Amino acid sequence: MKITLQNIGRRFNREWIFKGVDYTFENKESYAILGSNGSGKSTLLQVLNGSLAPSAGVLAYSYEDKSVEAEDAFTYLSLAAPYLELIEEFSLNEIIDFHFKFKSYKTGLNRQSVVDLLSLPGSPNKLIKYFSSGMKQRLKLALAFCSDTPMLMLDEPTSNLDSQGIDWYLSLVERYSANRLTIICSNQEHEYSFCKNRLSIADYK
Repeated sequence: MKITLQNIGRRFNREWIFKGVDYTFENKESYAILGSNGSGKSTLLQVLNGSLAPSAGVLAYSYEDKSVEAEDAFTYLSLAAPYLELIEEFSLNEIIDFHFKFKSYKTGLNRQSVVDLLSLPGSPNKLIKYFSSGMKQRLKLALAFCSDTPMLMLDEPTSNLDSQGIDWYLSLVERYSANRLTIICSNQEHEYSFCKNRLSIADYK
């Protein structure tokens, strides 16, 4: 998957969050979007994944040299972010099954693989509303990494994770981020240290 930005900007009311972004996110590369809290990292990510329209400029998607319409971009991506809500009334098994009605598993994976990956013994039938914030974050990450999509977008991926959870996240990166466009919004180096490319929001104010 490839995303091309030409003079992209986004504003709320009269205030520009960022503007003049000319950038290309290349297929199978890894990128970190960097900036302080409140700088606009998440807003840019939402523009990139099609959930927010840019206020200025042109954004284009292509996959295998074919153009992809903006409204179809979500079918090519997996996303994990603090502001994404999980369905609290579902059990772990139910939410995994629900998620993979819309996405395909990566080769060799299935529901049990995801449960095992989470290392939450006794939890398959536990309701999500009884999960801790760290368990919910692990679940969001596992669903994103285990989905067979050419784009992976992560916003503050280690939010609510302890040191063991951070190590777990980095193991997912090693196992499941290869050969897909990976974009991470962060201001913590351990979350994006593996990214080959860096984009700073401060450069587009």
